[in-house]
Amino acid sequence: MTGTQLALLVVTLLTAAVNVAIAAADLSGARFVLANSAEVGVPRSWLPWLAALKLAGAAGLLLGLFAALRPLGVAAACGLVLLYLGALVFHLRARVLSNLAFPGFYCATAVASLALAVSC
Repeated sequence: MTGTQLALLVVTLLTAAVNVAIAAADLSGARFVLANSAEVGVPRSWLPWLAALKLAGAAGLLLGLFAALRPLGVAAACGLVLLYLGALVFHLRARVLSNLAFPGFYCATAVASLALAVSC
């Protein structure tokens, strides 16, 4: 296993794990999720759909670890990048900068997964 392949494995597992965790928080109606989504103007009815996108992205990333399914991993990473860019836009539009680091972190992990999947 090369260094790039090891980095792909580690970053992909991290990205999948954080997406599963935040999707679980979305689905369970965690207090911080409800407060944040209300603050940035995301309707509560969107949360199950957003959670489904995050879970689908995590599953696609994991499947993309198999060389034959790498394009699926690339597509999943692209989808997650777009999802979190949208989250960043919602935060900026609402001028909620206090917790911008959270969607920024999720976006950064998705970008790193995308870059590594494309390079392998």
